[in-house]
Amino acid sequence: MTVFSQGSIRKIVGGEGSIEQLSDVAKSFNAQNIVVITDAGVFATGLVDRPLEILKNAGFNVNLIKDVPPEPSVAQVNGIYAQAKEFACDLLVAIGGGSSMDTTKLVSLMLRNSVTLEQMVKGAKPTQKGVPTLMVPTTSGTGSEATPNAIVLVPEENLKVGIVTDLMIADCVILDPVMTAGLPPRITANTGIDALCHLMECYISAKHNPLCDTFALEGIRLVGQSLRECFTNGSNLKAREKMLLASCYGGICIASSSTVAIHALSYPLGGRYHIPHGLANAILMPLVMDANKDSCLDRYYDMARAIGLDVLSKSKEEAADLFVKELYALNRDLGIKCDLKEKGITVEVIDELVEGAKKVTRLLGNNPKTFTYEEMAEIYRKLIAANA
Repeated sequence: MTVFSQGSIRKIVGGEGSIEQLSDVAKSFNAQNIVVITDAGVFATGLVDRPLEILKNAGFNVNLIKDVPPEPSVAQVNGIYAQAKEFACDLLVAIGGGSSMDTTKLVSLMLRNSVTLEQMVKGAKPTQKGVPTLMVPTTSGTGSEATPNAIVLVPEENLKVGIVTDLMIADCVILDPVMTAGLPPRITANTGIDALCHLMECYISAKHNPLCDTFALEGIRLVGQSLRECFTNGSNLKAREKMLLASCYGGICIASSSTVAIHALSYPLGGRYHIPHGLANAILMPLVMDANKDSCLDRYYDMARAIGLDVLSKSKEEAADLFVKELYALNRDLGIKCDLKEKGITVEVIDELVEGAKKVTRLLGNNPKTFTYEEMAEIYRKLIAANA
């Protein structure tokens, strides 16, 4: 058996209407001063209104920070930290997508450790558990509520950096599909594919293990059953619940395994050209999975069955081909596209992209095959041609 380590969330509360348990969960932390962290987009939808009402009605002293930016930089996270520090909080509640949850995890650590974010970006490790965190995801994609990771933008290097420590795993997660029901189709698609990437990449990673495998295959099955339905009928709470679970399962997989080349190659697209994380992963997904398939045919066969393809009479090579075709079809059905030329991404910048991806050794080192410089360049060439 592969040697692995799995940090875990202390408590998960799930199901339609589970947000109503928010005050009971908060009381379990013996909290008095709560800081709720979200972004302007989520705040504008009114999704934060009910959680705030629940907490205030229960007698908590609640402070709201509502300006987490998309894909936050080191300086922007430090700004959120400065706001949170003023409130002497004993519980942080993140309501939103990956940016809000990642920011909350980093703020939690900085409130209880002397290490700075700049030092963490360079590899310094905090030593103390941070202020307790409670995550309420409003998208089904990042799985950040279950991961020990936080992604932060380092503008001077045109790159996103992943900070990883089990000290960032959330203390509690509330998975309420009602909180995702209003998600627009485009964001449903991009974040949903991000969740699928986490599940698939962790399953084929060199760090895969029995625990990860279990959650990954179940998550892939849930995505196959629900993502298209969530895209076409966002009010279907049963489908939304399946995607929310799949997303969380992806985060659990990351906690003991690792994403691989899809994420590594997507980092320069986000860090240099500001393509949203989920979209960057989505447009790369079928190309990278195609490039990886010959290195782990058994696992592609498993994933093909999990996503719902009839491959029982197929060879492993045929099943892998069908699985990759299904990934292309899924992107088409979800309208996944990105005008790369408009973003300034042309064949002239391929070397720059490859150089950026090469720096993400934490992920490339776990890819099931070692990509050469030319293989990565070819993936980017195909990506640019497909999105011309």
